[in-house]
Amino acid sequence: MNSPRIEVLALGKRFAHRATSAPLTWRNLFAGLRRSPRAPFWALQDVSFTVQPGEMLGIIGRNGAGKSTLLNLLADIVQPTSGRLAVRGRIGGLLELGGGFVDDLTGRENVVLAGVTAGLTRRDVYSKLDDIVGFAELAGFLDDPVRTYSTGMRMRLAFSVAVHTRPDVLLVDEFLAVGDLAFQARCRAHIAGLRQQGCAVVLVSHGMGDVRETCDRVLWLREGRVAALDSPAAVTALYESEMHERTLQLSPPPAAVKSPRSRNRPGQRVGSREMEITAVKFPGGSALRSGAALVLDISYRGARPGLAPIFVVSISRSDGTLCIDTNTQSARISTEHLPASGTIRFSIPRLELGSGRYFANVGIFDPDWSHAYDHHWEAYPFSVDGAPAHRGLLAPACKWDAPAAAVPALSRP
Repeated sequence: MNSPRIEVLALGKRFAHRATSAPLTWRNLFAGLRRSPRAPFWALQDVSFTVQPGEMLGIIGRNGAGKSTLLNLLADIVQPTSGRLAVRGRIGGLLELGGGFVDDLTGRENVVLAGVTAGLTRRDVYSKLDDIVGFAELAGFLDDPVRTYSTGMRMRLAFSVAVHTRPDVLLVDEFLAVGDLAFQARCRAHIAGLRQQGCAVVLVSHGMGDVRETCDRVLWLREGRVAALDSPAAVTALYESEMHERTLQLSPPPAAVKSPRSRNRPGQRVGSREMEITAVKFPGGSALRSGAALVLDISYRGARPGLAPIFVVSISRSDGTLCIDTNTQSARISTEHLPASGTIRFSIPRLELGSGRYFANVGIFDPDWSHAYDHHWEAYPFSVDGAPAHRGLLAPACKWDAPAAAVPALSRP
């Protein structure tokens, strides 16, 4: 049996807090002497896993969970504080696409420099130059300084260099954010070819759909520790469930509607406004019959390529009871390539709620649920006229089957 390409055992990394820069004065000097030093913090603790040849391991977690620190340890950029780490073979790193290029050198010179840095000879690099440039689609710009390249051009060239240097281990940070859809498809195909040749891949990603589709196993980091390591379906479901729960903490408290003062307010709004909800409409009207369709048109602006925001819709009753809570991530709806502004339609073909007054709550959240871009709570009221035969929250179609009454036999005279 082949040895693992990557072996990690009880790995830990501790960092010291850097002092904030301040003018060098006697006052600041003495203030610093009086101030208690901040304790070091652990970015990673007790992390263990292996990656076999040809296997693709996904790493997920919130911002600050330790994902980038782990990649830097695997790439030998930083050294561990505790535990053991072994990476066997040539490492190809895509930790910061284009970050290692020298701006004043040409594309050709940067390719040679990056290839030699990766462990190839100049002869090897020149033998692969046509393939590298062709894959990146930059033949007409090869002898221009890299400082004249757009961000997308730098990213494509960096990706092409990394995957053409015969890596045994490929470390990737969001590689599917490279270029347009056609280029991303070629990236997927090329990485699949590398895996068939025995290259192990470690992918850090916030896109749960990409992780489920491409990875063999998934490692979930929570505050520097392993929260789960299992199949993509199992781990991403656990992660999405926990991150979704955090959104409830970002929402205004539903109980606020019980106070007479808040009952007349047109809803509450929270968020960073990186993306905004500009309008929410009921095309079929806001007075519904139980069992009729509910349709919401959610207009937005501020989308960017690769942002992959999560759209959330929930329905709450006027007393604060949550009736339904759903989102595009759980529904496996991709939002990576939305136009800058537009309208998303949400619909429930049969809204089988009991009669009463309800609110549609809508929001746009960060891809890892770390914060709300824009969340409107109890801003869009609607009413349901339920069937009189029902009481309670739901009013589904019901059927009663009662046994036929026994008919007594007629007695003969």
